[in-house]
Amino acid sequence: MDTLLDLLNSRPLVNGEERDALGDPAGGRRWARDHGGEGSLAELALLRETRDVLRDIVRGESPPAALSPLLEEVHQVPEITSAGLQWTVRTPPHARLAVEVVLAWAATEKHMPGRLRPCANDECQLFLLDRSRANRARWCSMAVCGNREKARRHYQRTR
Repeated sequence: MDTLLDLLNSRPLVNGEERDALGDPAGGRRWARDHGGEGSLAELALLRETRDVLRDIVRGESPPAALSPLLEEVHQVPEITSAGLQWTVRTPPHARLAVEVVLAWAATEKHMPGRLRPCANDECQLFLLDRSRANRARWCSMAVCGNREKARRHYQRTR
């Protein structure tokens, strides 16, 4: 799930400008390798596409079916082992990391529905995974976005 959030948050706004961690080949290769990928140009292109599709799905702007083209060459294969039946996901090498992110998203939706969401700060492009018991987290960071939003509301009330 950490790689899922890291990918979704790989295009943050910094001082009002978008920074894409996967935008330049050197930085993208480093990001992919830090997350268990190979860092090839094909892998980076697929990671960027996966990120953008997942961002739209989490924001409610696209249906989950938008992931279908990304999963065309992915197969789940049963294997009988001494421990019993085991399912193995087979992908082209450049697609493995992107597929793992999609599977992490699917597991999050199944086990923690509604917990993965965009930050409530309109000036932020980040996402959060709400692990709180009450499911009431709204900001990617209370110290940054939450504090700004509370200060903004206080200023408007006292004006």
